[in-house]
Amino acid sequence: MHKELEGLQINPVHEKGVTSVSKFHRRPHTYVSQVDLKVTDIERSLAFYQNVIGLKVQGHTAKKAILSADGKTPLLTLEQPENVIPKQRRTTGLYHFALLLPSRQDLGKILQHFMDTRYPLQGASNHIFSEALYLADPDGNGIEIYADRPPATWPWKNGLLVAASEPLDVESVLAETNGGEWNGLPTGTVMGHLHLHGSELKHIKEFYQEGLGFDIVINIPDQALFFSTGRYHHHIAVNVWNGIGAPTPPENSVGLMKYSLVFPNEEARERVRIKLNRLGYDVQRGNGGFQTKDPSGNRIQLRL
Repeated sequence: MHKELEGLQINPVHEKGVTSVSKFHRRPHTYVSQVDLKVTDIERSLAFYQNVIGLKVQGHTAKKAILSADGKTPLLTLEQPENVIPKQRRTTGLYHFALLLPSRQDLGKILQHFMDTRYPLQGASNHIFSEALYLADPDGNGIEIYADRPPATWPWKNGLLVAASEPLDVESVLAETNGGEWNGLPTGTVMGHLHLHGSELKHIKEFYQEGLGFDIVINIPDQALFFSTGRYHHHIAVNVWNGIGAPTPPENSVGLMKYSLVFPNEEARERVRIKLNRLGYDVQRGNGGFQTKDPSGNRIQLRL
């Protein structure tokens, strides 16, 4: 096995000079950089994520793979556990992960690609602050692919973003392509945000706001909270749409394994570690940094 595939964990690149689509996904902000998923058939998933989504394989063993848009910066890790079972309904975990494209033109190109290949979409929305396509991988893991509207146009009111979900103007988005062809995800694609299923919201609010230091930017009362740093529309969202008290799925179930949060510096991460410990949350030193779990059992790697 090549050295870079040992444990299939490649540290993300965040230094100056690396292509970045968004000021909200680099220092000094805290943001999601990578999502690790469990799948039932690694080869089937690799075919989907390469041919349908347009990611590149950065590293690959018999049961694990690392995928990126630029060949250098990991965005997604796939793993086929032993005795894997299908995605369990009405549990906590992944609602969807969201890939942020550099431009509306890129959104038009991948939309045309989905139409040409007739891959079924689950939705297409104009959220005012972004325009998004929704689909699922062969295991039912939710995916959003989106492009942001200019931040100056985002509708803020009393410190919160006004949430909306209008139909996407498909013809307008397709017109942006100007006949350009889809050639996979563009280099500037990043992990834009992560949306999770939770078991309740009171302790989720405490964990993400008081513990991790995120701001609440959208609040759908009794349903969902959206968190970010730097006034982004959201880096993380948590909903209770699978029911209050939803259980954590079995370890060998398809779905979210963990996700990675990147902090701007060691001091910021250490402050978070101390805050989480004071709130009663366990933080352990682990592979490439510290690891913890949110109150709904979603695993998080705290990285630099």
